[in-house]
Amino acid sequence: MLKAETLRSPANPLLKEVRRAVARGTLTRSGCCVAESFHLLEEALRSNCEIVAVIASESARAAVEGRLRDAPPVRLLVLPDSLFESVASTETTQGVLALVRPPAWSLSRLFRDPSLVVVLDGLQDPGNAGAILRAAEAFGATGVLGLKGTVNPYNPKAVRASAGSVFRVPLVWGVQASEALATLQQQRLDLYAAVPSARRLLSEADLRRGCAFIIGSEGRGVSEALRAASMELRIPTSGVESLNAAVAAAILLYEARRQRGWP
Repeated sequence: MLKAETLRSPANPLLKEVRRAVARGTLTRSGCCVAESFHLLEEALRSNCEIVAVIASESARAAVEGRLRDAPPVRLLVLPDSLFESVASTETTQGVLALVRPPAWSLSRLFRDPSLVVVLDGLQDPGNAGAILRAAEAFGATGVLGLKGTVNPYNPKAVRASAGSVFRVPLVWGVQASEALATLQQQRLDLYAAVPSARRLLSEADLRRGCAFIIGSEGRGVSEALRAASMELRIPTSGVESLNAAVAAAILLYEARRQRGWP
């Protein structure tokens, strides 16, 4: 039988840790991401991730207990509604958040034959990062590599935008650009930089081979060093000069999946 603990103190160390992670957009000190919503709780359970604790508001307690009835035993903490709102990462909360320990991926897990890797070069918007993780899973990317200076994929906003893909897509973050480039070249991947002014059209690229798409930051685009080491690709558009980073990544991944044939 599921047993719940009640917390009423705003000074509780665990709640302070959650607030700090939400404010900083990072994992908690104990290495958990804040996954807020019933959907993300269900995705974490479906992905067989370790759930360290589930925090529920008093008004959502019955619904949370119903979702956990058939799940492996987990620590359930119940908070007064006003206290829960003080730790929630959303303005309109559903009254549930899970502290999920995400999988630990090695760099080698991002590659398989044929590899399809997304490299995020300084992307700053957590919503874009999460949406790219979602597209990566949808179109069969073998992994996502975030370079140093890119937003943390475990930022609560990125976790929500990924809709659970962050629990399943192999990803490595905080890698120096030089190390990432050396690894990609060692894997003999074709490197493509998404550049709106590029001469080569997406339709002209052979994406059936192992390859990596480099998506630059929203402001400056792909860095010069990575552009110099890559083939530049342009997605043809009408009436606009460039696309949102997440939209561009999804189109690139879709085209690679199309060329490789759908399963």
